[in-house]
Amino acid sequence: VISCPCAMGLATPAAIAVGLGRAAKKGILFRNASSLESFKTIKQVVFDKTGTLTTGHFSIASFHSAEDENSFKNIAYSLEKFSNHPIAKGITAAWKTTTPVKWKTIEELKGIGIRAEDMEGNIFEAGSHQLLTDNLTEQRHTVYILKNKILLGWIDAKDEIRPEAKQVITWLQARDISIVMLTGDQEEKAAAVAKELGISKVFAGQSPLQKLEKIAALNKEMPTAMVGDGINDAPALAKATLGISLSDASQVAMQSADVILMNYGLKNLPEALGLGRHTYMTIKQNLFWAFAYNIVAIPIAAFGLLTPTFSALAMGFSDVVLAANSLRLFIKKVL
Repeated sequence: VISCPCAMGLATPAAIAVGLGRAAKKGILFRNASSLESFKTIKQVVFDKTGTLTTGHFSIASFHSAEDENSFKNIAYSLEKFSNHPIAKGITAAWKTTTPVKWKTIEELKGIGIRAEDMEGNIFEAGSHQLLTDNLTEQRHTVYILKNKILLGWIDAKDEIRPEAKQVITWLQARDISIVMLTGDQEEKAAAVAKELGISKVFAGQSPLQKLEKIAALNKEMPTAMVGDGINDAPALAKATLGISLSDASQVAMQSADVILMNYGLKNLPEALGLGRHTYMTIKQNLFWAFAYNIVAIPIAAFGLLTPTFSALAMGFSDVVLAANSLRLFIKKVL
């Protein structure tokens, strides 16, 4: 009776159940229990920029067109309405029209932009500087519009840094967690955001494939969490030790992530990290109690110093202790 191993069987699931429950209450959703435990190993956090460290709500700051302004806006809207990128959504919201261009074919160039062919066979493109030909070296603007590889104009979009981003970065750095920015945006704009947030390691102008390769390399250095929200981040999220997405992210990003932070929840990242580590500590405490109980009680019972009734009560008491210790996670300070 005294050697019944139910306490050891309860040690891990009891702590994880409470940890997952508290996380859900705070708006932190874990796909599985192993994701919660994985937080204990994280030594490095990689952030995407657009929509993660920034709000992702873009507005048009300025633009330039080599042709008629209304025609340029119509072309930009007609291309960008087929993209899910936050910049594209900002452009379509500002320049919505009831007479968009009808395309013969249209395709999304992952990490670059949109390409379409009109009924006359002309090729239109909208996207980053990677669309530009060798004789066009201008790379300072957000979106370029081209027709048959001839530059029609450019658009500059502006975004704001999330108000909680600085606080989260500071909290992570205070706990010796390395911070990296990994973005497909231009180096100049990435550097400006990194400087404001105090991030020293920045990899800008990265395609989805380059992001995947960079995460694989960083994973080899130390356990790495990736925080991203876009389609371009999905492969990297899946490759990281722990993929973290926001609730307003693309469906592909959320499906690739192990953890989803609800309610625009970048501010919940420290809570998730602290909760994961304290859940692991609780599991170790529970296992220590379960083993210590058996190591002490079994020899006493073997010498006939315990009655079956008292042994059954003692065994039940160990379960109560484990449950009580696990329930402490609901009120325990984890930050």
